[in-house]
Amino acid sequence: MVEIYCHKLKRSAEALAAAPFPGHLGERILKQISKPAWQAWLNHQTLLINEYRLNMLDPGAREYLKAELEKFLFGEGGSKPAGYRSTEM
Repeated sequence: MVEIYCHKLKRSAEALAAAPFPGHLGERILKQISKPAWQAWLNHQTLLINEYRLNMLDPGAREYLKAELEKFLFGEGGSKPAGYRSTEM
């Protein structure tokens, strides 16, 4: 297992095996984001897609998710949809 210092978690954690995207953003994620932080993003992304009923064939929806990804992983964090309440116990 290879570890990296994760920008999101602010600690060492397991590295991703490959870049999740092509290009600069994918390389940045590979070098700075850990596997657990990436899984947290995937969970958050699923929440956004479901709550906002995003159509992934729509270029605007994909751009929105890309912007949210950058906020979630490298910025102030992602935001929950207005009025969202978790069903977890």
